[in-house]
Amino acid sequence: MTVIEAARALGKVVQQDERYKAYVDAKKKNDADEELQRLIGEFNLIRQNLAMESDKENPEEVNGEKVKELTAKMHKAYEDVMSNENMAMFTIAKQGMDKLMSEINTILTYSVEGMDPETCPSEPPTGCSGSCESCGGCG
Repeated sequence: MTVIEAARALGKVVQQDERYKAYVDAKKKNDADEELQRLIGEFNLIRQNLAMESDKENPEEVNGEKVKELTAKMHKAYEDVMSNENMAMFTIAKQGMDKLMSEINTILTYSVEGMDPETCPSEPPTGCSGSCESCGGCG
């Protein structure tokens, strides 16, 4: 089996995982929720208007009151989106998928660094171990 074949096989296994199924189900419900889509559209429009006002070339043309008003509206619109039941379920499902993908990536990264894929940790390291050999965290 080649590496690409193994990756494709892993992709099939991921698609059988309950976290993947929950993510896909939550995404479908989000996409079908007309009220949620309206709220997201409203949020994006406010955010775009705020960016246009804030990013004017001449800082003297920026209307501070308008920026303040749009910022408040954007925060309210965000709260409305995030309080939607389908968005809440999607957020939880996405966190599950993100964790799964992080674990997979961690195992692959450790494997590329020469560690045994059977025994290497699946959780990313936390904090600094003092060794810079395998760390890209400090820059």
